[in-house]
Amino acid sequence: MSSSNDFKPGLEGVVAVETEIAEPDREGGVLRYRGVDIEELVGHYPYENVWGLLVDDDLSSKMPDPEPYEPARLTGHAPADLQAETARLAGEWKLGKLNEISDEQARKDLGRLSSQMMGIVARSARLADGKTDTVLADVVAQGKTVAEKFLLQWRGEADPRHVKAIDTYWICTAEHGLNASTFTARVTASTGADCGASLSSAVGALSGPLHGGAPAYVKPMLAEVTAMGDPEKWVRDTLDAGKRIMGFGHRVYRAEDPRSRILKRTARELGSPQIEIAERLEEAALAELEQRHPERPLKTNVEYYSALVLDVAEIPPPLAPAMFACSRVAGWSAHILEQKRTGRLFRPAARYVGPGERHLAELN
Repeated sequence: MSSSNDFKPGLEGVVAVETEIAEPDREGGVLRYRGVDIEELVGHYPYENVWGLLVDDDLSSKMPDPEPYEPARLTGHAPADLQAETARLAGEWKLGKLNEISDEQARKDLGRLSSQMMGIVARSARLADGKTDTVLADVVAQGKTVAEKFLLQWRGEADPRHVKAIDTYWICTAEHGLNASTFTARVTASTGADCGASLSSAVGALSGPLHGGAPAYVKPMLAEVTAMGDPEKWVRDTLDAGKRIMGFGHRVYRAEDPRSRILKRTARELGSPQIEIAERLEEAALAELEQRHPERPLKTNVEYYSALVLDVAEIPPPLAPAMFACSRVAGWSAHILEQKRTGRLFRPAARYVGPGERHLAELN
């Protein structure tokens, strides 16, 4: 048994699972999905095939098309709508508990849910835009990829630039090991809960700004830098005030985040109007952070250029967590299946650091 001296706040560096799904190369700046570098996937396979690679280890497999479904009550707040509707679907579809169904049935449930989750976000975003009518199913069916169908269901049209931006973002963020939301999904799955509960709990882990929501903060940050006109001074003033510069530093990578590299290239290819100021701010931030923290690398992470790519697709910042959830249904589904096969309940230990034995009389 581990001693109390093994305690790591936030479970930093603690190996909790063995996985065959993704391999972030900490030192080399590479991310591989089941051994395949994501550089080889972006632009060559659409997101739905990457879902198949992660879930089935098969690039010819795809996330299925969604079946007809009417959400109970959407609010226009996509992250909350997604969490609530995903949980509700478990009851609506009478999904079986993971410890009572076959791997094949669990895979089927996860496919049904994943495709439906995309539609929930699209319809919630449409409602947020003030449009209460729904796009006809035959219009959505004209889309050739999941990203195109998503935009058709949301806006009734799919600009090719927007499709490329969303598809690239979704592929880059489809999976990344045992992050907070994936760990949450695996913990829930380890209890034998159904797939809807497992996916819904993962969505809940995205409600905080420290995981998946940072792109929403990058665009306002770039606006401040543009207004000031001096990225170097903005960086110094921000750090002197004890504030964080969003989009820099990662708990995994010591080298460049490979997803940032791809998204930066995509933002430039798609003509992002903020690419120049973003590159100037990036250069200033990297130099200042290296000077102040030479002991630890604080490189550009996935969220920095995600903001520019999502902006090209005219994704409003409040929708960023839900867009991240859409991408991550692939990784979550793969991990839920992998956790099911282990048959092991998560039950970590806790170290008590509270008061010693006391009696009520001492508290009066």
